[in-house]
Amino acid sequence: MKEHEEMEQERNAASEEAVQETTEERADSNNEIEAEDAIQEDPRLEELRKQAEEANGRFLRAQADFDNYRRRTLKEKEELAQYASIKLIGSLLPVVDNFGRALATGGESADVQSFAKGVDMIYRQLWQVLEGEGLKEMEAVGQPFDPEFHQAIMQVESDEYEEGTVVEVVQAGYILKDKVIRPAMVKVSG
Repeated sequence: MKEHEEMEQERNAASEEAVQETTEERADSNNEIEAEDAIQEDPRLEELRKQAEEANGRFLRAQADFDNYRRRTLKEKEELAQYASIKLIGSLLPVVDNFGRALATGGESADVQSFAKGVDMIYRQLWQVLEGEGLKEMEAVGQPFDPEFHQAIMQVESDEYEEGTVVEVVQAGYILKDKVIRPAMVKVSG
């Protein structure tokens, strides 16, 4: 009988615990519902939601603007590379026109001297355009040999120049602004 009473007490205790847990769960659930209602009713929360949506919208617009900027600058860069020489070509067109005129009159006229004078004028005009772009011909004769600016093709004996000095230019070298475009082919005293 004692066993029966003990079992009965254990059942009652378990029942009471189950009732208490259910009551606590309901209370927690009610508290959550009340908290959600309180949150939904809080006007500050609604204001914060609006601000977050506006900030998100501004962010998305800024991201789209940046993507457009990146595409536009990439396109401009490609166009710049494609048409980088357009100014130089435009400056050279009058020179080409003058060469065409000189060649057209050269066949008609037997005056070689005037033909040569016309070609010389065109040559000077061409050099003016190139110098305007920053091209300079290297002054190599009499200068010490420098592998940055000169390409030695031959070593010769010279009484006039010291050893290691450029004696003769076989092919002119050119510098564009501060960069060597083509080194001068030279003969060097030995």
